[in-house]
Formats: sequence, C-alpha cells, structure tokens
Amino acid sequence: SSLSEEDMLQFGKHPSKTNLTDVDNSLNVLRYLAKRPACVIVKHNNPCGVAHGETIEEAFIRAFRADRIAAFGGAIALNRPVTKACAEAISKEYFEVVAAPEYEEGAVDILKKRKNLRIIRIKRIDKLEEYWGKRVVEFKSLIDGGIIVQQSQVNKVRGPEDLKPAVAKKPDGTEVRCKREPTPREIEDMIFGWAVEIGVTSNSVLFVKDLCTVAIGTGEQDRVGVTEIAIFKAYVKYADLLCYDRYGIPYKQLELEIRKGQRPESQKIEIDEETKAARAGLPGSVMVSDAFFPFRDAVDVAIKEGISAIVQPGGSLRDWESIEACNEADPPVAMMFTGQRVFKH
Repeated sequence: SSLSEEDMLQFGKHPSKTNLTDVDNSLNVLRYLAKRPACVIVKHNNPCGVAHGETIEEAFIRAFRADRIAAFGGAIALNRPVTKACAEAISKEYFEVVAAPEYEEGAVDILKKRKNLRIIRIKRIDKLEEYWGKRVVEFKSLIDGGIIVQQSQVNKVRGPEDLKPAVAKKPDGTEVRCKREPTPREIEDMIFGWAVEIGVTSNSVLFVKDLCTVAIGTGEQDRVGVTEIAIFKAYVKYADLLCYDRYGIPYKQLELEIRKGQRPESQKIEIDEETKAARAGLPGSVMVSDAFFPFRDAVDVAIKEGISAIVQPGGSLRDWESIEACNEADPPVAMMFTGQRVFKH
C-alpha cells in the first residue's frame, strides 16, 4: 500500500488485510461517483450500502441505512472531507475503518471516541475520477504455482449516451424492442447502479433507487437465484430499519423479546405488514445485473416486486424473452443495455 504512517490518523487495532482490501474496493467504486458527495460501505470486499447525498453526512446516513445490519464492522470510504456532523453520525455506530480525503477540524477527535477505529486520510480520493479509464495489473496465484495475469476492467458507462436501447431478434428474425424508454431519473439510477455493480462479486444483481442501493445480491452461481436473494435481503433490511427506527432495537432482537414475553407480538406483526405493503421499498427501483439474463426468470421475479427499469449488458440468445417480459409488465418496464459485462471474482 502507498499509505504512510502519517496518513493513519488512528491505528486502532492494526489494519488487517481485509481492512485494506475493503478500502481498496470502495475506492474502485468511488472513482465513478466523483461528481457528488458519495459514501461506499464495504464488508468483506463487497459493498453493502452505497449512496449519493447533498452533503457527505447525508451520503453516509443513506448508505448506512441501506443495510445497517451488514454495515456493522465495515469499512467506510467517503469522497469529500469528513465534517463534524458526519463524524458524529459515524461515531454512533461500530465500524472498522473510515477513509476520506480530509477531516474537518474537530472531526478526528470525534471519531477517536471509537478507540479501535482505523482512521485513514487518503488525500487523492477527491481526484479518483482521473483514474476512470486507468487499468491495473491483476494477479491470481494458482495451487500449482502458476499465476494468471490480467488487466483490470474499465467502466465504459460514463453517461446516458453509453446506454443502448434493448433490442433483440427472435429465432425467426422478428425484432423485439422495449416499448418504454427510461425516465431521466431511471437513467441516472442506471449509471449509478452500474458503477456500484463493478465492485460486487459475481454473479450479482442489485437494486437502486434515487441514487442509493436498496439491496445487493452477491456471489451466486445463477442469476435468478441471486435476484431472489437480493429481494429477500431487501425485505429483511427494510423490516430491520423500521424496527430500529421505531423501537431502537434490531428486528431479530424484537423477535427474541417477543419469544421471552417482553414485548407484544403485535409490534412484529405491524412491522411485517408495513414491509409487505411497501414491498421493501423495491417499487420504482432499477434492477442492475452484471451479466446478461440467460432466461427471463430473473426479470419476471423482479417485475413482481414493482421494479420500473433494468440495466444489463445484453448479449443473450434469449434477450428477446427478457424484453418481452418488460413489455408484458403492467406498467411496462424499461430496459437498457450497456454492451459490457462486469464480472468480478
């Protein structure tokens, strides 16, 4: 690492390999989110919450609330100096690492209340956009002593002009295209979601809305399976956040206290009903897939939850089936292609 001792504003416990690789992967995502205040929270090399905000404090709060369960003990990376207000918000929760380009006077003292927190200053975080098109050499050691050497991938989706309308042909040559075009808000979420997707272990599917992750499915072997997992996570996180906001405890703690007779079961029933009614915040979200859909099943599963748009690489022999699924939806769902697969292993 190029970090020096003077950049480690507080060592906490000595930084582990996971701490450093978590920060590295968060920077891999942050470099595509430079235009606005952004926060990436990573746990075991996968983002668990990513968000933009009007301020860096708002970006952190939105990213944290996207998955407060997984964020516990994670690594935070921010692309703007940490204000005292942001430091206060961070210090209320347990994290392993916080990294930022700079810290406002007094912010570090607030963060140091957490004795084991590694506080890192990475001065060029706010210059990350300069590395958008840069490749690095990646190494993978094999069990027989061999080494695979490859160049890292580059995000080719810089703006709306890099997204392609979803068009495909049936086996009989008939052209099928998506009926509905995405709205400006959906396009913005597609570009944001694609930047996040690059940092997620494959196979992956995630949902984003209003420049914030709703749920992230990681590292599965089939696309419909990871879609179902992402949806399941959305419901779990939504219910937990409702419970935490209302009663100040995690959802699992609520269940335990109900079993012990310490709380009425009506509290859990109320949260479950609200989560189901809201469909975990998924309606209106954009589905992002790191590779094409080999079948329409994953698309159908997501449409049932109310998503409004999909962005994916395209390139499947059955793209036309996924497009038809979008057209058959009520209301119709928009779909765009990136022309780029972003596997991460």
